[in-house]
Amino acid sequence: MSESVSNLYQDVILDHSKKPRNFGKLKSTTHYARVNNPLCGDKVTVYLKIEGKYILDATFEARGCAISLASASMMSEMIKGKKINEAIALFRKFYILITTEQNVHNDGLGDLKALSGVKNFPTRVECATLSWKAMEKAVEEIGY
Repeated sequence: MSESVSNLYQDVILDHSKKPRNFGKLKSTTHYARVNNPLCGDKVTVYLKIEGKYILDATFEARGCAISLASASMMSEMIKGKKINEAIALFRKFYILITTEQNVHNDGLGDLKALSGVKNFPTRVECATLSWKAMEKAVEEIGY
């Protein structure tokens, strides 16, 4: 990865972690889940407003590292308006991006591409996926 691309990615991560989007409890929550990473102490609660098979709104509360906060912020932006199965599919694509060398079709990943370097730090994968696991847990009773 070139130094300029690396710097851009770092800027995206820092922006999302310092000014997280959709931070806070959602007043119209229909589904939520809390998860934590016992290895580092990161904690995330994801709040969703779901109607039918659609995620109409998403927010989160979190205490954790920059990777965890940035990923939660990006996720909350990206899953709004998506069908639940589309949000889960996005999580699967993101997981492949950050855990393998497999060439992932990056369309639809947006700012999440900034977290691709996590694959070089396996202990940080849990940080990057914590909010996604909370989202998945929140919708598991609905099915997708």
